[in-house]
Amino acid sequence: MAGYRTMMGLLLTVGIVFQLSESRVTCRNDEGNEVDWYILYKLPLGHSDNGLSYLYMDESTDGWKLSKHTIDSSSGTLANTLEPLLDYYVRKTEGFGYILYNDQLEKKTVSSSYGHSKGVVMLDRATGVWLSHSTPKFPTDQSKSFWPESGNVNGQTFLCVTYSYGTFKEIGLQLMYIHPYAYDYVIPKTFHMELQKVALKTGYPGKEPFSSVTFLRSEGGEFFHSFAKYTRFNDDLYSGLIVDDMEENLYVKGWGNKGRSVLLPSDCSTPHHHVYNVKKVKLLETVYNDTQDHSKWCVAPISGWTCIADLNRHESQKYRGGGAICIKDVAVAKAFWTTIKTWWKKYSDLVPT
Repeated sequence: MAGYRTMMGLLLTVGIVFQLSESRVTCRNDEGNEVDWYILYKLPLGHSDNGLSYLYMDESTDGWKLSKHTIDSSSGTLANTLEPLLDYYVRKTEGFGYILYNDQLEKKTVSSSYGHSKGVVMLDRATGVWLSHSTPKFPTDQSKSFWPESGNVNGQTFLCVTYSYGTFKEIGLQLMYIHPYAYDYVIPKTFHMELQKVALKTGYPGKEPFSSVTFLRSEGGEFFHSFAKYTRFNDDLYSGLIVDDMEENLYVKGWGNKGRSVLLPSDCSTPHHHVYNVKKVKLLETVYNDTQDHSKWCVAPISGWTCIADLNRHESQKYRGGGAICIKDVAVAKAFWTTIKTWWKKYSDLVPT
């Protein structure tokens, strides 16, 4: 009888531990397993008939891996990561908070006074994730069908990092500089005041400096370099901020459709290093123009820095808030560098890699 009680107690303990581990708010891969961080690159329409294929990378993959899932799959990386949010819509879980921000929404025009930024913050009292991305209308507001059909056409990038609860105070400060448009949020009153201000759109810098650069330590111990600028910074994110902290030239992939704005040329005037615009990328043997790829990233290939960013190199976006989250990892930098097909050295000087 004593042995039976011992066995039942052990099974109950294992069950509780398993349940707790399953409920943690962390980045998760295609298998639903916890990962410290990952990067996704959704391929533009053209690789497949639906535009929903994506490349996956984390610290264990040593570069890109083509996912067996589609980006909108209920079994894919995004769905697995967003599960605490999707579950909250049904259960209203205690002790859980989130902020969804995006400046390009389905039924609302967002003022340019807000950051040109898109992302998801989710957390509980132990851990949380900051998922920064480039996709308009994602995630779909208050819906289990989180992927917008409009996201199928263009290439997009995503960076998810798992942080401890305490780090979200500093993340909140970085977001206050970016001043994103929070379109859906629940932040308990006991959570960090900085996150509450971001959610309510009431926190942003009123005086200089209008930029902030800091290191954020992931739960797994990886350091990420966070750059954030407010609208009154009045300069390009890359040539005006990021390149100053880099050890070499920076190659920037942005959106080539300028709309009514003006595309900034590659910048060779920066004091120490230059900023070059990427024109074409090659993903799984298919070459795409920057007008097909809405992703925003930059890479310093020798030193190993890669940044997933909010902003394009458009004249108008000098005056928009936004940021970038950067990782120093040789495998990541190589994966991005090898996607570059051509880049602009000057206005009319197109250079192949």
